[in-house]
Amino acid sequence: MRLGTRGSPLALAQAHETRAQLAAAFDLPDEAFEIVVIKTTGDRIIDRPLKEIGGKGLFTREIEQAMLEGSIDLAVHSMKDMPVLQPDGLLLDTYLPREDVRDAFVALHAGGLGDLAPGDRVGTSSLRRGAQVLVSYPHLEVVEFRGNVQTRLKKLNDGVAACTFLAVAGLNRLGRSDVITAAIAPEVMLPAIAQGAIGIERRANDSRAAEMLEAIHHTPTGQRLAAERAFLAELDGSCETPIAGLADLDGGTLRLRGEVLRPDGSECLKDDRSAAIEDGAELGRAMARDLLEQAGPGFFDWRQ
Repeated sequence: MRLGTRGSPLALAQAHETRAQLAAAFDLPDEAFEIVVIKTTGDRIIDRPLKEIGGKGLFTREIEQAMLEGSIDLAVHSMKDMPVLQPDGLLLDTYLPREDVRDAFVALHAGGLGDLAPGDRVGTSSLRRGAQVLVSYPHLEVVEFRGNVQTRLKKLNDGVAACTFLAVAGLNRLGRSDVITAAIAPEVMLPAIAQGAIGIERRANDSRAAEMLEAIHHTPTGQRLAAERAFLAELDGSCETPIAGLADLDGGTLRLRGEVLRPDGSECLKDDRSAAIEDGAELGRAMARDLLEQAGPGFFDWRQ
């Protein structure tokens, strides 16, 4: 069985985690699962902001095409990169247990954003993180910042920015939690939709893959993402839109927190609701509709 993935260290770590779970579930050797690296548009174009070259499909399009053509059997994705709609013939309904959802503040000489001086630069390629920073710290400057962990640490050493953000989940999966200056609570910085979750996509008519994936699917993660991704879908969210959201479970209740921001940080609209777990997706859609009504036209327009 061939598992398609991007070639970044984090993507490979996630593919190996998926392979290990499948191998353990069916008492198979690792060699039963081949990891196939596929370079995506988002990997090839690294000198421009993501918002200039397209939306979330930048990191998935070529992988999904390979699956439709039959050169891979499964695709392993970071769920926060995934569009809310899959191409005809593909299905995304399997999730591994979710990792830490928080954002990591990474800096060489500051313990947190409050330690930075007016005009200090915050490096991030995420419109969400940039907008969230500017909401609370309008005196800081947000600059474009892409690359893997080592690249970003080098940029910090070179003085390109005073700090940056990475997902705690990614650093944990890479064994690089040592670079975290501080993990930021969701109450302070609400994470991206589906942050920390790994999703596995398959062909809709592949019964063998469906049977195997059922054995490793983590239902609570699926319930949380159903609400978050319904919220995102109703907002028509993409990498060009500052949106945050997080669902948590408590017994039979799902709590969803959602947030939409103006890209310049001048306004942030929030909501916080709870419902029965089985109503999570409808809760996400209803919250999105209400926030869109509050936002009004032009809310997500961004200016350089």
